[in-house]
Amino acid sequence: MDKLFGTDGVRGTANTHPMTAEMALRIGAAVGCYFRRDGACVHRVVIGKDTRLSGYMFENALTAGLTSTGMNVLLLGPVPTPAVGLLTRSMRADLGVMISASHNPARDNGIKFFGPDGYKLSDQMEADIEALVHEGVTPAEADQIGRARRIDDGRFRYIERVKSSFPRQARLDGLKVVVDCANGAAYKVAPEALWELGATVIPVGVSPNGSNINEGCGSTHPQLAAETVVAHGADVGICLDGDADRVILLDENGKVGDGDQFMALMAARWVAEGKLANNALVATVMSNLGLEHYLAGKGVRLERTAVGDRYVVERMREGGFNLGGEQSGHIVMSDYATTGDGLMAGLQFLAEMVQSAKPASALMHVFDPVPQVLKNVRFAAGQTPLEDAVVKAAIAQAEADLAGKGRLLIRKSGTEPLVRVMAEHEDAALMARVVDSVVDAVADAVTT
Repeated sequence: MDKLFGTDGVRGTANTHPMTAEMALRIGAAVGCYFRRDGACVHRVVIGKDTRLSGYMFENALTAGLTSTGMNVLLLGPVPTPAVGLLTRSMRADLGVMISASHNPARDNGIKFFGPDGYKLSDQMEADIEALVHEGVTPAEADQIGRARRIDDGRFRYIERVKSSFPRQARLDGLKVVVDCANGAAYKVAPEALWELGATVIPVGVSPNGSNINEGCGSTHPQLAAETVVAHGADVGICLDGDADRVILLDENGKVGDGDQFMALMAARWVAEGKLANNALVATVMSNLGLEHYLAGKGVRLERTAVGDRYVVERMREGGFNLGGEQSGHIVMSDYATTGDGLMAGLQFLAEMVQSAKPASALMHVFDPVPQVLKNVRFAAGQTPLEDAVVKAAIAQAEADLAGKGRLLIRKSGTEPLVRVMAEHEDAALMARVVDSVVDAVADAVTT
């Protein structure tokens, strides 16, 4: 039986299995059936999307599947992923759906789900829904078919929620902010929220055409925003990804900061203010050792999880923590949101700039990172390079070479057919050799 769900919902190339209209209809019917199990008469689901051309196709297919099982569908149009989590809960919906492939190119798309509490579904719930997809479901009786309607004010509700996370008496007057929306889901909400708080806004990536999402812009391509920051003499740059659940920050010189530095900044501030729940930050195995060392000096514990913001959120909920995220820029502040929120994180950084009267460059380098190298090797469908004997031997030798004084992390991406090879060590030359040896072994395995 094919596995549909990956690290973050179902994802793939549009019009190629599993991201086909027919499969989206089946998924919609299955998830609708799953959330109608209690037998109540009225159920509703909110659906948001980013700006990909294929979003229209999947929106219609999901709506057909959901209404066929009696779910009433509320269509939000293009909104950030965190807006779907927020509105699922605030609109008392049973389910939230976001149609997006996040930072992936426009040819890809994905479907991810939120429960009635606004949090992403658990692995077990996804497995149950996947079983229903393969088994098939019985549609509702003709007089029980659901309805669908457009919701026009979803983005305005989200803007107000984002603004509420900003200190009440503070404003952004005098700050010139470049915001790169990746031609994606936040192309309207991000500039509007910043402008309403008083910033001088220079928007980039706000002209989506269905095929230019993440193309040469956004958090995965911050060069355009960096050039814009320098050209306009801006104070800071905020780069979002296609669905705006993660952020990359740029200082006044156009230099890129990462999620680890931001989390260090926030954790230090919150622990000093007594706001950091249980004196811990939740991050993934990808976060730098330097972050762990810095936090220890502040009396803050680093809790590590598997890669994926959903696993960060699950650990935060289990342990009662309120700050977590990923090096890649997913920042989760559970006092304000149920998932990573790039715009909200950007506002927290701006708040720190306002309150400290320090430039962005002074706030983006909180600790000295341990040297780190990350390389990717692409493989074809059906290949299992990490099971190759030569690859296993190369990994074992690499771990021995690091001699317990660094970290080696090798994993398959949950969103793309890639093997990711990451290492950390104070000896940069040794680290580079170790990574290259594993990368070469994997590359040989996928080409033979």
